[in-house]
Amino acid sequence: MPTVRANGIDIAYESLGRDGDPAILLIHGLATPLTGWPDSLANGLIAKGFRVVRFDNRDIGLSTHLSELGTPDIGAMMAKLSRGEAVVAPYTLDAMAADAAALLDALGIEKAHIAGASMGGMIAQLVAIRRPDKAKSLVSIMSTSARRGLPGPDPAAMKALMALPASPSREDRLKTAMSAVRAISGPGFVPSDAALAAHVGRSIDRTPFDPPAAARHLAAVVAAEPRTAQLAGLKLPALVLHGRDDPIMPVAHAEDTAKSILGAKLVVVPGMGHEFSEALMPIYAREIGAFTEGVETRG
Repeated sequence: MPTVRANGIDIAYESLGRDGDPAILLIHGLATPLTGWPDSLANGLIAKGFRVVRFDNRDIGLSTHLSELGTPDIGAMMAKLSRGEAVVAPYTLDAMAADAAALLDALGIEKAHIAGASMGGMIAQLVAIRRPDKAKSLVSIMSTSARRGLPGPDPAAMKALMALPASPSREDRLKTAMSAVRAISGPGFVPSDAALAAHVGRSIDRTPFDPPAAARHLAAVVAAEPRTAQLAGLKLPALVLHGRDDPIMPVAHAEDTAKSILGAKLVVVPGMGHEFSEALMPIYAREIGAFTEGVETRG
């Protein structure tokens, strides 16, 4: 697996398709390595004439793990926020956006379509905000503007998402991860146990068991300021893709994100939750592909 030194860390990545084709950078979410992007989606975008770059964020997969930064106290951070106090994370979403932009620089990609899911969508938004020179377009998938007052996650789904396995064994990790994915998925695209185990297992096999790293990811999300005003200043094409039945980011988050970006296209998929079910990948490929093809056509 190739890596590059960028923004002071080692970033593991895959570049798929032809180097000369327009690039789409895929940024995944909380504690999820690049294998969270199904191959079928990457292949669907490559078939439409794109180069697909996916990578492991810092603290996940084969990229640098920042163990020296310790384990943040998420409960204490949330308590401070509820009192209106400022919170500090070991690193910020801005730093993770700088990682993504530095990866593009290291690969010699002048400009790319920036697509991110969940936390990755927040990072993608910040790449577009902080480094507009690197962004041809923005694709924000099941993510949020972080505007205060938007509805929170379903408590049961959030509890399942944050559950820790009984042990670091592959069996326990797989069992816990599959339960989490089931809890946050929608009713319209339910995978078989075998398909889900194969998808989740790829990510488990790629990344070490490192709960403090996942906590550092979550701390970056918790500490992030609302991006609403900054999104309003964007001058690039944007697609907001979201599930009607998302229990982690209710659809109001997508509606607010799309409303915040001038001219953004909002696509809400009935039956979709906070998920990457294989049955959804034709929809992802169709919507992302058609949107980015349109941007390329318009120049």
